[in-house]
Amino acid sequence: MDYIIRNEKSEDYRIVEELTRKAFWNIYVPGCNEHYLVHVMRKHEDFIPELDYVIEKDKKIIGNIMYTKAKLVGENGREKPILTFGPVSILPEYQRKGFGKKLIEHSFIKAKELKYEAVVIFGDPSNYVNLGFKSSSRFDISLENEIYPSAMLTKELIEESLKGEKWIYKDSNVYKIDEKKAEEFDLEFEKLEKKRQGSQEVFYILSNSRISKNSI
Repeated sequence: MDYIIRNEKSEDYRIVEELTRKAFWNIYVPGCNEHYLVHVMRKHEDFIPELDYVIEKDKKIIGNIMYTKAKLVGENGREKPILTFGPVSILPEYQRKGFGKKLIEHSFIKAKELKYEAVVIFGDPSNYVNLGFKSSSRFDISLENEIYPSAMLTKELIEESLKGEKWIYKDSNVYKIDEKKAEEFDLEFEKLEKKRQGSQEVFYILSNSRISKNSI
């Protein structure tokens, strides 16, 4: 598997936005807005340029991963800076070939070098457990009001760094997308048909399912 992983450059921006759009189109909803998220994330204060990577094969960019700062708030109000990533995008024709895993694993090494201790994401557990992610409930990490989403996953970069406390997860406000601006941005790209498909129902189920506190 010949590939190169390197930091994104300014000349890559449009290429990455286009591949992100192709990777997410019709997957979670008809159409997508992940390419707009990529576009606005780069200028946000929580964006971490050092963890913005592309993966190349045969001199072609086929994937990208981007990170932002997040935090965990303990019961005593103590805040722990952590990470979240997303979007992580691989062109459809290169998916399920190990490139996404290589990209994510590379970013973990660099994140540890930057002294981050944990990563929290929202995703399909079947895509991430083999990368060391576990249900966030196992680390007693919840959203406000003790909500434990099934899709909220955590990976300790430093083992036992989350042990002994109860946490509330807070992500960056960059993920609060302006839907109207996202639609306007999408008009700059090649027209693609918006469709309904089964993966959208899977996403809906995962997004709305919760783990019972009594089962933790």
